[in-house]
Amino acid sequence: MNHGTTLLFGLPGVRVARVERAADGGRVVHVLTADSSAAGCPECGTVSTSVKAKAVTAPKDLPYGEVPIRVVWHKIRWRCRQVQCVRGSFTECIDEVPAGRRTTGRLRRAIAGAVGDAARSVAEVSVAFGVSWPTGQAAFNEAAKAQLAEPEPTRVLGIDETRRGRPRWVYDELTRRWARVDPYDTGFVDLAGDQGLLGQATGRTSAAVVDWLGQRSPAFREAIRFVAIDPAAVYAKAVGTAGLLPNARLVVDHFHIVKLANDAVTKVRRRVIWDQKGRRGRKIDPAWANRRRLLSARERLSDKAFTTMWNSLIDSDPSAQILTAWIAKEELRKLLALARTGARRDQIAARLYTFYHWCARADIDELTTLATTVETWWPAIEAFIDTGITNARTEGLNRLVKQVKRSACGFRNTANSHRRIRFHCTRKHREATAASRLLPVQS
Repeated sequence: MNHGTTLLFGLPGVRVARVERAADGGRVVHVLTADSSAAGCPECGTVSTSVKAKAVTAPKDLPYGEVPIRVVWHKIRWRCRQVQCVRGSFTECIDEVPAGRRTTGRLRRAIAGAVGDAARSVAEVSVAFGVSWPTGQAAFNEAAKAQLAEPEPTRVLGIDETRRGRPRWVYDELTRRWARVDPYDTGFVDLAGDQGLLGQATGRTSAAVVDWLGQRSPAFREAIRFVAIDPAAVYAKAVGTAGLLPNARLVVDHFHIVKLANDAVTKVRRRVIWDQKGRRGRKIDPAWANRRRLLSARERLSDKAFTTMWNSLIDSDPSAQILTAWIAKEELRKLLALARTGARRDQIAARLYTFYHWCARADIDELTTLATTVETWWPAIEAFIDTGITNARTEGLNRLVKQVKRSACGFRNTANSHRRIRFHCTRKHREATAASRLLPVQS
């Protein structure tokens, strides 16, 4: 009966008996069990033929069309006649609606896809599908548990932090003082494979990194050959912990080194203007007008733009400190540009000497600080020149992390936050389809 209606309804394990129009204009779909295995005892597996009672349930299902539908499942409660079986009776269940569930499997999968793949908030999706927040969260947790496994070994590991929320002031009962808490998460990324975000640890301290890596298997830690970070002393300390990563070599991402050089140029420019004018820079000041050109790479400047910047700074800055800082920045960029070129040791040493020599002759505090930082991190910078490994993929995933946090309007539960973020940052195809972005219409 109603074979076409059953096919259209499309819920495996049941068949449509009839469809009625509800008082509110909705549709009520009455279904019967069509799976013969539903009569099998879940304890011993014996198929029963003894009916004990009739039961009616109303599992929540996907909305269909513009008007929601209500599913009414007429099923049987069977007796188990096996003497050895401890189960006296049981009610029919199917794969799509296991025992104790009040939602269909396709509804839970749709909720998980909307939350995980489209990065929509659980509250929004729960309202759209007409379920409670705990039901929506449980549906996503079920999908995440099935898809998120223990990270597999990787050759290159990326480490970086992201802010989890706004700073807060917390009162410490022991010290009787207020302390500022700046919540951060440290992310671990597979830079050599396609696993994406491997996991997160609460905080951005050495202890957080050591604890997370300590929870991984010895095979995972031994497989790591390179660890890419920004110039963060806490992460370098953790990677250098004796016996933690026995085969790992630290690599500093060149983007952050160039940023330090740009920051030095900006500090020199601001100081020079203040020394000359006794105020901050304005549009009438050549140094301020050329501030963006000072931060641009030489090869990205046209000859006209470069000449304009050079001549205006020569005329307006008799001390030539701003151009001196800009040249130091360019010398450092030339040094970093040797990455992926197969440069010899003598070539690297020559450019490093040129950079140090220029900073030493300039005798500018900001450049001295920059050169000192490069000297401190030189082994890790040299590893970048040798390997060309960057933390670009980690920075890209940080964007997705922030996207999930914004769509969720923040997280109160750290475990939920880490699960949601890793699920979204581990998908091979993260772009949601148009269908997953559409909100089901509720009457």
